[in-house]
Order: sequence, then structure tokens, then C-alpha cells
Amino acid sequence: MNDQITIRGARTHNLKGIDVDIPHNALTVVSGVSGSGKSSLAFDTVYAEGQRRYVESLSAYARQFLERIEKPDVDHMDGLAPAIAIKQKNQTRNPRSTVATATEIYDYLRLLYARCGTVTCLHCGGIVKHDTVDEIVSTLFSLPEGTRTYVLFPIVRAEIKLEPMQQPATEVVEEAPKPKKFAVKKSAKSIAIAVDISLSLTDTLKERLTELRRRGYNRLYQQIGDQAGKIVEFSTPESLLELDFTQPIFALIDRLAISPDSRARIVDAIETGYRESGEVQFHTVPGEGEAEPQRLRFSAAFECTTCHRAYREPEPRLFSFNNPYGACPRCQGFGNTIDFDPNLIIPDKSKTLDEGAIAPWTTTKYRPHHGEMKRAAKAAGVPTDIPWFDLTPEQQRFIEEGNGIFPGIRGFFAALERKKYKLHVRVFLSKYRGYALCPDCRGQRLRAEARAVLINNQNICETSALTITGAQQFFDNLQLSPAQTEVAGKILEEVRQRIHFLHQVGLDYLTLDRLSSTLSGGESQRIQLATSLGSRLVGALYVLDEPSIGLHTRDTAKLIRIMKDLRDLGNTILVVEHDPDVIRAADHLLDLGPGAGELGGHLLAAGTVAEVTADPNSITGKYLSGRATIPVPKHRREPGREHLKLTGARIHNLRGVDLDIPLGLLCCVTGVSGSGKSTIVHQVLYRALMQTFGQTEGSDPTHLFRELTGTHHLNDVILVDQSPIGRTPRSNPVTYIKAFDDIRTLFAAQPDAKRRGFGPGHFSFNVPGGRCDVCEGDGTVTVEMQFLADIELPCEECNGTRYKSAILDIKYKGKSIYDVLNMTVKEALVYFAGHPKIVDKLYVLDEVGLGYVRLGQSATTLSGGEAQRVKLASHLATARNITNRSTNETAAKARSRTLYILDEPTTGLHFDDVAKLLAAFRKLIEGGGSLLVIEHNLDVIKSADWVIDMGPEGGSGGGQIVATGTPEEIAANPASHTGHWLAPVLHLSPSKATPELQVTA
Repeated sequence: MNDQITIRGARTHNLKGIDVDIPHNALTVVSGVSGSGKSSLAFDTVYAEGQRRYVESLSAYARQFLERIEKPDVDHMDGLAPAIAIKQKNQTRNPRSTVATATEIYDYLRLLYARCGTVTCLHCGGIVKHDTVDEIVSTLFSLPEGTRTYVLFPIVRAEIKLEPMQQPATEVVEEAPKPKKFAVKKSAKSIAIAVDISLSLTDTLKERLTELRRRGYNRLYQQIGDQAGKIVEFSTPESLLELDFTQPIFALIDRLAISPDSRARIVDAIETGYRESGEVQFHTVPGEGEAEPQRLRFSAAFECTTCHRAYREPEPRLFSFNNPYGACPRCQGFGNTIDFDPNLIIPDKSKTLDEGAIAPWTTTKYRPHHGEMKRAAKAAGVPTDIPWFDLTPEQQRFIEEGNGIFPGIRGFFAALERKKYKLHVRVFLSKYRGYALCPDCRGQRLRAEARAVLINNQNICETSALTITGAQQFFDNLQLSPAQTEVAGKILEEVRQRIHFLHQVGLDYLTLDRLSSTLSGGESQRIQLATSLGSRLVGALYVLDEPSIGLHTRDTAKLIRIMKDLRDLGNTILVVEHDPDVIRAADHLLDLGPGAGELGGHLLAAGTVAEVTADPNSITGKYLSGRATIPVPKHRREPGREHLKLTGARIHNLRGVDLDIPLGLLCCVTGVSGSGKSTIVHQVLYRALMQTFGQTEGSDPTHLFRELTGTHHLNDVILVDQSPIGRTPRSNPVTYIKAFDDIRTLFAAQPDAKRRGFGPGHFSFNVPGGRCDVCEGDGTVTVEMQFLADIELPCEECNGTRYKSAILDIKYKGKSIYDVLNMTVKEALVYFAGHPKIVDKLYVLDEVGLGYVRLGQSATTLSGGEAQRVKLASHLATARNITNRSTNETAAKARSRTLYILDEPTTGLHFDDVAKLLAAFRKLIEGGGSLLVIEHNLDVIKSADWVIDMGPEGGSGGGQIVATGTPEEIAANPASHTGHWLAPVLHLSPSKATPELQVTA
């Protein structure tokens, strides 16, 4: 077998026919500037060919149901292993998928709870179980030696009636005042049924007694109340006259004294009782001066040991919220229902009950309910002068659910529900309706029978609500009995192993029940990485796309360790990465460049990290060796008078956090993964600002914070992320920055165009008129192939130019509209000199380092970093236009007072690209903007004017602001993890060796 993957003549996208060797069983990192061809090599060449070969190995029948994969443009590829791609995009949109289900942990948890869980009774809380022979013997031998006992079984086998499965709770308010009448009817009916049963059992009893006598059971036993039990010989029918057949009657199996010698007789008697009736009873006979006799009852049925209600035995499907058998019947396993939303009913949780925290009761019509609530609260000892969120859960529950006299919020809305025939009532109710926690399962998604199964006094829902750190402690400390270990020892080991892998990749702050759809791309990728390690595959090729995204520098070492563990199993790891720590940990390094787009696609250097670092042609090597660096700013902007202040942020792990953001600066929000950065910036601040500026972004966020001030200093808020600028091949950079409108207007102004009656719309390939009618402006025609990938061929009508020949006849400076779209940004700047409208818009693309991009390049071929810089260029152009249009007197007012929010803008960016990104940041600030950036990249953090560091840990151990100030002040703070890693980058000595890690549960 080959010891390497050999690639010859790779020409996918912008690759220039490069030859690459990737060693097997090694960690290979592909680096290079953004757009240099890294993903084209790793994913579109190596992984795509691996997938294509796998699909080709299947039958023609199977291939028709699979995605058709195009053959990469490569001359030769050899030594390819089965390929698995783990990309940074979170493509999970299933509302039922969680971290536990995605990692298979939940499958093992279902097995564990079904096999080892303790079932508790829904009525009395007793233990539900089978009484095994060994357990019964152990119980009997706990009695004093020599204890005399009768061994009995009931002559009539009790019918096992299983407890009905939980049904959706229904509130029938009208039936509440009639309990006595209902009870009388029911009891009368049940008595009649009992009489019928007793009469009908006479013949059955005769047959049963005859059968028992024939099988050798000649003695019956009966004990009524506190009377002494009596044994009756039923040799003749007359002997049965002493028995009361309305009371339980037992057959006597044996009379014995408890002693070690009687063990075999006891076991034999238990098995006989189970065989005859599924039940066995031991009635002790007290000696002189001994205590009262004991009655010990044991059953073979799965029933409560206290109230003897029978239940179904738990099975794995009972614990699945994706299965109707286990899902909560009310919410169908989603955890929430369309009901009255507490966040709409109590929008401002910082208000007290006296101040009108309950919104519906502040209206004129329903204000009397407010007075009624205050009287009930006073009687129940619920304070009405403290904020709602400071009330205890029991006090909040009293206000929500009430008691017998006070109906509470639920009772108030239940009463209104009966008046829905009135239009104004329906309108009023609709204001407070939304998604709310399911009242039956309280968001736990499973039916009551599943929630009643416990391990260490914890049901499967409570276990799933633990963080990875908490779950690791729970399962590490979980002790199983020898019998349970034999059944579930391997299951527990699988759970521990997978949780350990999630901890290794730095996701210890996530809870197991966290929805997969809410994870970031980096978190989703690391979960897939942990799952892959748990599968223990050998001989595979793993292709990873920047797994360090969203990971704090502190946790990068854990990620490197897990990739090396995957390698040591016997796998080949190919990673596209920019993180310097990951690059230095590589066994083999490939550096692509020297530029991006058309200027890239060359293999600059290949070999060990030391060899690439020493290579003068390698751009990555220059930064690794320190020959090229991003300098620390000599002067930082100081905070002025303009501040944006958010107080009392409360959601997830935020506990009343106050955020103070100085405007007109580059402000970075830092902290370990899960510390609450995205929560406070995206879910609280951004939504609050959007609402302030009259734009709705999801539900009303006012209940998430106490106050937001300083918004009058801003005109707008813009979120700049790395999502594609367009989903179709028609979208391109020049249309996104609105420069194509001016270019089309210029061509429409040419004499030939005017003479032919062509307007700007004729030069668009998105609308009919001037575009080719055959390919509809795409330039290609797709030919469907049976069992093969669809082939895209140049349109024969327009030869791939997208336009009709008459449109192409219109020239400006000797070039058609098609020729212009094929120009790079730098070429277009020269070509359009003299047209300031077009030049100004194209110039910002060049400023952010996109001078190599062609004007008509499809948006789907741009990398994430390139897409983000196109967006920045668009906003930069807008800010510059506002300033240019203003006069000197109004310049200060007209400056673009916009807050730009960016979430990890360095994703997909090389060291060289980060420098260009920082230059674009400076231009946005010079245009009057303010930047709030969530970032882990130390080069960006050291270049910031102000840093807000959150932590100290992730999950429940985070949600606090640890430090604020300049990067130097953060580096000097001993409580900051970010400061510890930032100090060497600023050429300072760390404040202490390592900040103490706080264990979170």
C-alpha cells in the first residue's frame, strides 16, 4: 500500500496544476492566504475524489438515489483512503436534534436508563420492581433465626392492570365545583360492579379449589383484620363453611422456620407461589412475648412495592422524545407549546408586582385583578416590593398558578378562554400568546413514565440538562451494582468515553440537551470531531475545515491532542487551518499562495514546519518565523463621552450583567468559549438596538435586560457575518456593492445603445431583455446525465457570454459588458478612471484586499473571509458616501454613526489577511463608525482600542465581565485567561503562570 496520497496536476478552481504529496497516518495542515486555493485542494479535490470513488463502487441502481459528484479536475490521484469531511458549517436545522443525540450519547443513555434505572411510582413515589428470588431470600434471612412463618399464595390470581400511559393534561374548569356528586355516583357504580364480580366468581372458585386439591394443596389460610390466622382443611365441601369468601383466601405452600438449612425449601416455596399465582406471601407466627406478626408480600409482576400498582417495564423507546411512545403527549416531544408566553405577560422582570410587572393587569379593564393579586400575595407571604426575578420559584409559581381562592395568571387566562366568542377578547389573548414551556413536561420533552425512572435520584432529562463538565463528574462517580455492571458496564464506558472526547475538544460548557441548530459552525465541527473519535475508525482520511474556529487560545492544545489521537489510531488528517499553534503542531505543512484568486493556486512550500518556516517563498513561514508580524499599535484611541450602556442583561448564563461600550473605537469582546460573548452581543444588545431603530428581529427582547442608554449616539446597527453574499451563481461582488448599476448606466449612455433603444436593464443578466434567452443569463446549460454528475456546458447561443450578440456590440473604450465583468478590480479601476461614481465603489474593494477578484466572479466561489470583506467594503462605501455628500458645516452630523457588530471576522483569514482586515476596520472608524468585535484572534485583540473580557469560565461558570480596559490592562489582570495569552503577544510578562481553572457543573 502507498504510504502517501499522490496528487498530480490539480486544477480545481484556481489551482495551477500543482503536484502534492500528503503522507498517510500524519497530521497535514494546508495554509495560505484567504482565497489561495486551500479548500479547493482539501475539499474540492481530495475529499470530492474520495467521495466520487466510493459512489462509483456502488451498483448503478444504488447510485441513482445518491448525490451525483463531479470528477475533480486533476490528472492523477493515488493512495486515497476513504474520506470523511468535517466542515465548519452547522447544517442541522432539525428542532429535535441535540448535542446528546448528535454524538450518540443519548442512545446509550436510553439503554442505560432502561436497563439500570430505578422506576418510581407516579402516585406514591414508591419503588417499582420485580421481587426476585434472591432478593426475597435475603429479606427473609434478615429476620431473626428461628422465626416461624407460613408460605402462602392467593387462590385467585390477581388480574394485572397496568397503569394507563400519561395523556395530555386538560383543564376542565367547569367540572371543578362538582366533586361530591361525581364521587357518590362513582362509588355506587363501583359497588355494583364489585357485587357482580363476587357473584360471578362462585363457579370459578369451585373449579379453582377443585384444581388445587387435585394438585395436592389441601390446606387454606385466611386472616381477617387483627384476628389470628386460621388454617382450614378442605377435604369435604362442609369444611369450607368456616371461610369468608368476601375476604382474601390463600393456599398454604409450606410451614417452616428461618434457618440456613431451610434455604432450599424457601426457594422452592417462592418458585411454587410465583408459578401458581405470580405472588407469594410470608406470614410470621409470633412466639411468646414476641412482637406483632409480620406480613411480607412479594410479586413477580412489575409493580409498586407500596401501593401495588402495576407498570410497564421501561424500554429504550420510552426515553426517546422522537418516538410517540416516549414523547410528552402534549408537546409531542418538542418541549414547548403554543400557549401564553410568560415573557409577554411579564415583559420587564425588573419590575415589582406593585409597579405592574404583570402586563395584562395594568390595563384599565383588568386592573381589579391587580388588587386581587396583591391581597392574595400578602396573605401568602409573597413580597410585592422586590423585582420579579428576585422572587423564589415557589413565589413565582403562586402568582402564576394561584391557589384555591386566587386563580393566578393561568386561571385568569383560562376564564378568558371561555369568552373567546367575543372579538375583543380574542384580540387581547393574541397579544400574550407565543411559544411557552410545555406545562406537562416543563420543557423536558418526555412523558411522566420516562421521567419517573431514576439513576442516582436523577432522571434522564435532568442528566441531559447537565453541562459536559457536570455530566463527566456524574458518570465518573456513578457506581453500579455487580449485576448492573454485567448488564450495562460497556454502555456506561461508551458514555464516559464520548463525554471525555467532548471535554477534550473544549465544549465542556455545552449542555447535553442543547439544540444542535443553535450551535456555531466551530462548535458543530468539534462535536463531529468528537463523534468521529468515538467511532474509533481506522484507515480513514479526515478532512477538517478550521476546527479551531470559536475556540479560545487556552483550549487549542486540547484540540491538537484530539487530532493527534485520531491520527494515532491509524488515520490520515488533512486540516485547512490558520491558527499558529495548530500549524506548528503539524507533521507536514503545505503552503499555498502567493496571492488569492487568480494570483493564488501555487504550492509555495511543502515539508515539515521547520522547512516551511525557513523557506523564503512561504508567506506563512514569514509569520511563523517572526520575519513578518502585525505590529502593536503605537497609539490607541481613548474612550470619549459617547458610550452605549446595557444594564441588567439576564439570559442563559448572564446574571444581571452591565455592559459599557465606548463608541468611536475598535472594541473587542473576548473570553473562553461559552462565557456568554455571543449571548450578550447577539441575543441581547443587537436585538435591543434593532428594536430601538424600529426593526423587528425575533421576539420582543425587553425582558432580557433592564435598560439600554446611549442609543441617541447611533443612527444604525449592522451585523456583518461570514454568510455568503449570494446563494446563486448570478450574484457577484460588483452587484453586491451596487457598482454594476452605474456600469450598466454608463453602457446605456453610449451612442450605439441610445440609437438601438437599449436602457440599463438590457445590460443586466438577471432580467429578460438583453440576456441570452437560451441560458437565461447563466452562460452555461446544464445537461442531466443518468447515473453521472450533471454536466455544465457553455451555452451554444451566447458562447458563455450571458448576453445577446446585439448587447455585446455596444462597446466602451473598446470593451463590451462581458469583457468588463471578466476584469479584476485593479484593472477596472484603471479602465473606469474619470467616472468617480464607479471608481469610488470599486476602490473600497481594493482597499480591503480584494483587488484580485473579478467583477463578475460568482458569489458561490468566494471564501467566507472574502464574502465578509465584500460586505465590509459595501458598508465602507456607504459611510464614505454620507461623508462626501455633506458640507463642511454638517460633516460632523452626517458622519456614519453606525455600530458594526462582527462575530469572529478572522474566520478563514491568514495572518496577511488579518492585517488587511484591521486596515478596513480603521477606515470604518475614520468614517464615523464604531466596531464591536467578538474575537479569539490575539492579533486583532492586541490591535483593539478597548477590550471587554468575559468569563471566567464557560457555561454556568461564566456570564460575568472579568475585566475591561486596554489590551495592556487586560494582560495585567491575573483573573483573565485572555490576558494570560495576550501578554506574550504584547511582549509583556504574564501576570501569573496560569489563571486558576474553575470547575463548573
